[in-house]
Formats: sequence, structure tokens, C-alpha cells
Amino acid sequence: MTDIYDRTVRTIDGRAVTLADWRGQVLLIVNTASKCGFTPQYEGLEKLQKSYADKGFSVLGFPCNQFGAQEPGDEAEIANFCKLTYDVDFPMFAKVDVNGDKADPLFKQLKSAAPGLLGSEAIKWNFTKFLVDRSGKVVGRFAPTTKPEAIAADIEKALRQG
Repeated sequence: MTDIYDRTVRTIDGRAVTLADWRGQVLLIVNTASKCGFTPQYEGLEKLQKSYADKGFSVLGFPCNQFGAQEPGDEAEIANFCKLTYDVDFPMFAKVDVNGDKADPLFKQLKSAAPGLLGSEAIKWNFTKFLVDRSGKVVGRFAPTTKPEAIAADIEKALRQG
């Protein structure tokens, strides 16, 4: 299996980067949407970013329009919404599919490493969260209903484990 840090992703402004830019950090990788009942979680995600960034942590947001067409805008509209509405400062990326034949390879890898309920790999909705430790191993998968602040203890544990 490809190391997570070898994955190439597109930033929200269209640049191709590898996750190697975040090597050695604890990551919370989230599929996001601007018009979802869970959208207010952007606020909690940003609080996590601000609380733990100086300890080697980052939230990585990947907009997805696969659930109820709740991310209809283009990348510029998404970036503008996130900044103006929730003052999002964590890295945001180009829209991706997380399920199906066109699922982004990163999300295929995350789902395989941390299946959901009853072993299902499918992501059920926006704001599914994957916690990745400093070595690139997925150490947690959290449902859309799990509020960001409820993940703080898991983040702190991953940060302590070096």
C-alpha cells in the first residue's frame, strides 16, 4: 500500500501537492460540505486547528458533493464560504469523491485502513473524520455526528505518542 505521504492532492486553489508537506504531523482528514446540517462543525474543526497546530497537528478539509448535493459550489466559492463564515485557516483542498469508482485514492486508502460500522468502507455522509498519527497510520474513524471537540482526547493521545 502506498504511504499516505506519497499521495498527491490538489489544494483548493488548484496546486498539486503531496501529503509529504504534513509528514510527522497528526492529521484529521475530513470530507466537508458547505450546505449540510453538520456544516457548523467547521467552527469546531477550526478550534482544534488553533488549539493543536503548534504541537504538530492539522485538519485537512476535502469538500465533497456526493451526499445530497450539499457542496454545489466551485473551489473559489467553497474557499470564500469557509473563510467568511467560519474563518477557516486549516488547509482546504479541491472537491473530491469519497465513494464509488471515482473515489479519490486518499479516501480509498483511509476507508480501507479504518472501516466503519460492521466493516463497511463506504462513507455515509459529510464530515466523516479520519485521525492519522505522525507515522501516517489511521488511528481513528469518526462519524459525521461526532463533534470535533469530542475528538480532542484522541488527538492529544496521538500527539503524545510522538
